[in-house]
Amino acid sequence: MRNRERGSATVELALLVPLILVLLVVVVEVAVVARAQVELVAAAREGARVAATSPDPERAVSAVRRALGTSGVNARIAVRRPHVVGRPAEVKVTLQHEIAVPLLGVLRVPLVARAVMAVER
Repeated sequence: MRNRERGSATVELALLVPLILVLLVVVVEVAVVARAQVELVAAAREGARVAATSPDPERAVSAVRRALGTSGVNARIAVRRPHVVGRPAEVKVTLQHEIAVPLLGVLRVPLVARAVMAVER
């Protein structure tokens, strides 16, 4: 009876190890997507800050791209800035985050961040 139990423990371990590895990879990927979202929000805030202080929307776009680094090349950035002091300037950033999934190919996760600040000048 003990020999049978030893064999079943080995089989159970062999079945659980791949499941644990898949779960670990999923947790890491969720953390990577969450980090990308936090970076996107920070970049949108930086763009809104620049849009609130400068009448040139291109400066806000450049600030967002600088804040995003290499992923800023693929980002879509929309800047809405009225010329009236006190009105809200808005920056919206959209990015397709790609996750490589074995056997399934590439999974794209849309990330969106929006920031609003009052126009100062």
